[in-house]
Amino acid sequence: MKRHILLWTLVLATTNCIKAQGVDLGIKAGANFADISDIDNASNRTAIVLGGFVGVKFNDKWAIQIDALYSQQGADFEFSDIEIDYINLPVIIKYYLFSGLHLQLGPQFGILVDDNISSSLGNAFSNNEFDFSGVVGVGYDLPFGFRLEGRYNFGLTDIVDSDIGNATDSGRNTIITLSVGYSFL
Repeated sequence: MKRHILLWTLVLATTNCIKAQGVDLGIKAGANFADISDIDNASNRTAIVLGGFVGVKFNDKWAIQIDALYSQQGADFEFSDIEIDYINLPVIIKYYLFSGLHLQLGPQFGILVDDNISSSLGNAFSNNEFDFSGVVGVGYDLPFGFRLEGRYNFGLTDIVDSDIGNATDSGRNTIITLSVGYSFL
């Protein structure tokens, strides 16, 4: 019995110590509204994003957060559906305007984990294995560890190349993400 009390006291003390240092650890899930730029007749693909995050708050104004997210992206258009799934690692700098409300800015690194291109045009498309994007967003830290975030990801590298007719298009990911999260610490 004494061991259990000692163990729980140690766990609670460690958690409070981590909170005092401004460390943040949690999970998030949401919806992606994805598209691929520079490809005609494309429409949004609505899909999921989910994963975890870890962050450090330096003071009342500045924090950094790194996410590890499974992100379904791509687009739908007349001749094809492009479903591209990534493991994304955004590195976000947060600037708090006031308690809870913050702006977000940073790079995102994406690694292709699955692609499914259903096309009536055969092999007109090819995917790159890596995606580099910029991220801007806004978030709000609610009481009891809950979070709300909205982000816009704009691709900086071509992720798909297509040869359709006389034109050669290359596309970049553009994604609006709305998510909710929960911080354990």
